[in-house]
Amino acid sequence: MKLEICLVCLLSLILPGCTNTAASGDDPAAKKGGKKGKGGRGGEGGPVPVVAARVLEKSVPIEVSAVGNVEAYSTINVVPQISGQLTQIYFREGDFVQKGEKLFTIDPSQLEAQVAQAEANLARDEALLSQSEANLAKDSAGEKYARDQAVRYAKLFAEGIVSKEQGDQLASTADSLAQGVRADKAAGDSMRAQMRADQAAIRNLKVQLAYTTISSPIDGRTGNLTVKPGNVVNANVSSLMSITQVQPIYATFSLPETHLSEVRRYMAQGKLTVEATPQDGSADKPAQGVLTFVDNNVDSTTGTIKLKGTFPNSGRQLWPGEYVNVVLRMAVRQNALVVPNQAVQTGQDGTYVYIVKDDRTVEMRPVTTGLRVDQDLVIDKGLEAGETVVTEGQLRLAPGSRVQIGGPNGPAGTGRGGSFRSGGRGGKGGGRDRGGEDGGGQGGAKSAAGGATQDSAITGHGGAGSGRGNGFKDQGKRRPPAEQ
Repeated sequence: MKLEICLVCLLSLILPGCTNTAASGDDPAAKKGGKKGKGGRGGEGGPVPVVAARVLEKSVPIEVSAVGNVEAYSTINVVPQISGQLTQIYFREGDFVQKGEKLFTIDPSQLEAQVAQAEANLARDEALLSQSEANLAKDSAGEKYARDQAVRYAKLFAEGIVSKEQGDQLASTADSLAQGVRADKAAGDSMRAQMRADQAAIRNLKVQLAYTTISSPIDGRTGNLTVKPGNVVNANVSSLMSITQVQPIYATFSLPETHLSEVRRYMAQGKLTVEATPQDGSADKPAQGVLTFVDNNVDSTTGTIKLKGTFPNSGRQLWPGEYVNVVLRMAVRQNALVVPNQAVQTGQDGTYVYIVKDDRTVEMRPVTTGLRVDQDLVIDKGLEAGETVVTEGQLRLAPGSRVQIGGPNGPAGTGRGGSFRSGGRGGKGGGRDRGGEDGGGQGGAKSAAGGATQDSAITGHGGAGSGRGNGFKDQGKRRPPAEQ
């Protein structure tokens, strides 16, 4: 029993000593890895790997983007102008129709009968007019003869040959015939007026008869048909369908009122180009049009101004009612300085970029940005053409840091460990690089210990791993103890 107690005490003294020795042992690789792991911001770890690009000088379009809505150039509701039974339809719903193309027929039989009746009335009145003219000619001849007789008898009465009664009788007969002539003339005028009324009635009936055939007033696409053949339609009440003109077509959009003076200035210089792209991305290229309308007032509730572009729409790319991405191109800015968007950083004092100098050190320089064009940004002030700016890896930089420039497909760094996507098993202090940063220290790379990650442009210099990678997708093997 005493022997067992002694052994337990002895073990309790030995084990802590072994643990402390292992924890405090001098491992040159560990010390070396720890020193190397101080990557920080490009200090003792060597140059900081970055991706850079040159400042380019090129022509940049001055554009304003907005979301717009497509509107039909014109929309017509087809409404019958006479009442009757719809007997025939000459198109299918959704067809494109041309101006003047026949669309509907309303039963014309009643109007055709009315036209025939009016034409018969006209023929009757023409006959009555002829009769009146004949009576006028006869009465005029009789009145002339009676007037001549009265004149002769007046002379004979003066000579005492005939009695006064005979002369007065002939004069009265001549006056009576003269009134008959005037009556015949009035009857002729009445017949002529009646004929004009008949002709007007015929024209009116023929116009109504023409309304029985409904033709398209514009070129466009037909909509939903609301009345089927056989139904009775009412004049100026029943809507048969609508026709929408899509060639040309409008795209309406709104811009902030701050752009109004700019738009008006460039419109005074010439026509402004408008591009419209459907939001579903189905179009191979944007539809091209021109700015044709600027509203006469600013919407005070939203602070925007309404504009409208007109597009030929020859390929029927734009459709009424759909939303489109609109780009209003006002001018082209020549010799503008542009850099990639990611090169511009934002700090407490505003926007800045890191400039790579000839000695491979960086300088932080404030810049004034302008328009954004696709993946580039226009620099209004702060840069010159040909300078080199850092586009990736800015988080590890400070003014004066030394850099190593690489590209997205550039070589891996000089640190030991696995190569690209290597499974090399690293030791202490293995480098880590993702987006141009390396952490260093105990552990190695996150995705593959001691090796570069796939997203890295240039592997870092944080520290040398104690393992050696065996190449692409290879699980690295440790060196034999003799080599260590």
